[in-house]
Amino acid sequence: MSAISLRIDLEAGVRIGPGKVELLELIAAHGSISAGARLMNMSYRRAWMLIEEMNQLFRKPVVLARKGGQRGGGAELTPVGLAIVARYRAIERAAEAAAAPHVAALRREIGSG
Repeated sequence: MSAISLRIDLEAGVRIGPGKVELLELIAAHGSISAGARLMNMSYRRAWMLIEEMNQLFRKPVVLARKGGQRGGGAELTPVGLAIVARYRAIERAAEAAAAPHVAALRREIGSG
């Protein structure tokens, strides 16, 4: 199976790639940074650092985290976070569609397609 992996370098130091997008998707799905990190076999500290990095790089926060307590903690994507995921996935689909004939040709060259 062939796959294209994208990393988008927007400006110096501003990068969005499959790992950050997957983390954002898992946070959106589970309402928790720790759950997202756990599902990616990533430390909570690493996940928190990635979220903080994204929150600083974009004009508005990407993830809002709520501290624990009686109601429990949690996290959710902001409209900016949701837009990042949607745009990244749209770019990914467009790149895969554009690359498909070339990937098929490469697979034929190695005898797997």
